[in-house]
Amino acid sequence: MTKEHRYTATTVWSGATTGYETFSRAHEIQTPGKPSIAASSDTAFRGDADRLNPEDMLVAALSSCHMLWYLHLCAVKGVVVTHYEDTAEGIMVEEPGNGRFTEVTLRPVVKITAESDTALAKSLHERAHHECFIANSVNFPVKCAPVVAKAKAA
Repeated sequence: MTKEHRYTATTVWSGATTGYETFSRAHEIQTPGKPSIAASSDTAFRGDADRLNPEDMLVAALSSCHMLWYLHLCAVKGVVVTHYEDTAEGIMVEEPGNGRFTEVTLRPVVKITAESDTALAKSLHERAHHECFIANSVNFPVKCAPVVAKAKAA
């Protein structure tokens, strides 16, 4: 049975577009019942470096989705994860008139308990990748280069 889920985001900007170089790129992204996100364009496009930009949020969405699927799968399969950290990187190519992402690489570093199965922990990254809703929605490769470290036995 197919289920449909809907997500709502409201993007709010105000100012004056009196000149391309001078209008503010700062805006707020609001979702019902959640804190607002202070956003802007990338500094390469005259944005505010102190705010998240759409490119940051795309890479973060891929990283977060993978992590949540991975933790779910580990919990179901009996792999006890004690720490997860991913420094994900996206590559965007700017061409005349437009740009596009060509790839994102996830680099999760995972710590598991001494009793957990390291091979299983590593293999679950592949399954998490195939389950990730966001990775399944983009038209560029999402690579995963995980590191799994086992805690020392007590």
